[in-house]
Amino acid sequence: MKKTLLAAMTIAVLGFSLPAVACTTTITGKNASVDGSVMVSHTDDGLGDARVVYVPAMDHKPGTMRPVFYDTAALGYMPQWGGSERHRLITDTRGPGYDIKGEPKSIPLGFIPQVPHTYAYIDANYGVMNEHQLSIGECTDKAKVHPEPEPGKRIFYSSELSRVALERCKTAREAIRLMGDLIATYGYYGTGETLLVADPDEGWVMEMAGYDMNGTGGVWVAQRVPDDCYFVAANQFRIRDIRENADDMMHSPNIFDVAKAKGWWKPEDGALDWTAAYGDGEFHHPYYSLRRVWRAQSLAAPSLNLPAWVDGPLTRAYPFAIKPDKKLSVLDVFTIHRDNYEGTEFDLTKGLAAGPFGNPNRFEGSAEAVADKEGKLTPLKGEFERPLNIYRCAYAYVNQSRKWLPAPIGGVTWLGEDRPATSVLFPLYAGGSGIHPSVQKADVLRFDKGSMWTTFNFVANYAMLKYSYMITDIRTEQRRFESRAFGLQQGVEAKALALREKGDVRGAHRVLTQYSEKNASELLAAWWKLQESLYIKYNDGYLNTKAGIAQAIFYPAEWLKAVGYENGPTSYEKPAAK
Repeated sequence: MKKTLLAAMTIAVLGFSLPAVACTTTITGKNASVDGSVMVSHTDDGLGDARVVYVPAMDHKPGTMRPVFYDTAALGYMPQWGGSERHRLITDTRGPGYDIKGEPKSIPLGFIPQVPHTYAYIDANYGVMNEHQLSIGECTDKAKVHPEPEPGKRIFYSSELSRVALERCKTAREAIRLMGDLIATYGYYGTGETLLVADPDEGWVMEMAGYDMNGTGGVWVAQRVPDDCYFVAANQFRIRDIRENADDMMHSPNIFDVAKAKGWWKPEDGALDWTAAYGDGEFHHPYYSLRRVWRAQSLAAPSLNLPAWVDGPLTRAYPFAIKPDKKLSVLDVFTIHRDNYEGTEFDLTKGLAAGPFGNPNRFEGSAEAVADKEGKLTPLKGEFERPLNIYRCAYAYVNQSRKWLPAPIGGVTWLGEDRPATSVLFPLYAGGSGIHPSVQKADVLRFDKGSMWTTFNFVANYAMLKYSYMITDIRTEQRRFESRAFGLQQGVEAKALALREKGDVRGAHRVLTQYSEKNASELLAAWWKLQESLYIKYNDGYLNTKAGIAQAIFYPAEWLKAVGYENGPTSYEKPAAK
């Protein structure tokens, strides 16, 4: 009895302390985008540290060692490595954004030799983009083995790998080779991972995993996305057969030997299938990953008529990359991330679970926890569909890398705070001189009106009270701000380009930063005003406008019937027993 209770308590604790494993990430090749940019998108789907931080370029003295910190994104918060559940890194080695006072400093797992100069970049739970237009996206994958960190043996997870790459590299190929070398030299821990790595010329998918709980190494593979294609990954490895000496593929030297030694692959069975050999299916339940891949590919290329139902987790029904039916813009890519299966058989705005007002959000209990440790919060067998847009998203973005512009201008991150469906895209430049303070502040345990994430998270939560009504008000503001930001972009960048051509590099940086910060400042104020407007307009379940106060908005008849409205007290007689 005591052992059972202790096990249940352990599962409950793990369910709340382990990280979200639900990100979706995409690449759009330069010939698949409307303007020739290479685009990388990412949703970070977990209620945790939502800060997006500017890390400045830095010079380092000879002999300096760079600390490598534990990543809570890997296996959850581990207090022995410092930091906190609310803030992923607390250190004075990464610029002012991470130098948080009053909390335990992050403790390094180890150190690597520092380079003389590191580049400026935008950082979050994983690296985002650097001043040279090197761009990164991420999703967590279920591997057969998830080793734990150990100093001297396994000190790197994908988060710190991505940051080192942004600090030191200008091209995707350079970044992949560097991260592969770091894995081989310093070891890999944590879940399986997909990192999308792109520059203005090309985009690559790099996937990695540990293979031994007590070993020191890791394995990885990378595959290039064709320039005219769109790629999506959603918490499951996507690279399949390994082709040696292929121009569009790279891999660790040990990839075949490890698979053979572990009994995960036999050469006589044919090509090494990376996903089958090193992966372990989908997290949590069938279609947790595959449904999102189906939906994203179907939205980008409806003409493919891809099947929503497949024969198992290792299906080959969904190609590695697809040619979209039309070239994609930043908004096209982000619209895919905003999807709740509207108009399909899986439409989350329909049915009893959506309530009377079409709320697509489905709370998952402890599904955020790493598989095999999550525990169930109900004895019932079942699952909700997992959409591209999810209530627990911390932030989302679309990066653009544009070859025809100087790197500091060409690289832009279009950030959306909180869940995509209710967020607004606004621009950040790693090649500028910083980002707005509101973007660099987020604390899930503090209500901060100066935090962009708090602002959007508050409105998104409030909108669930009367979603089908409030989402129309939100979308109106979305279109207004996004249209303005995209409309101003060309003129602002032309001004910055003209200053650079005159030799005024600092002036160009200032123009980009001022544009970005002004946009963020106005958006922050407008979104708090929207919150006030929604509160007044839908107060107490009515519609309140200048045309009239307490205008009735009742429940839909179909929903009333389903929840037993007709069985209510319409007579003084006791209803007959059923």
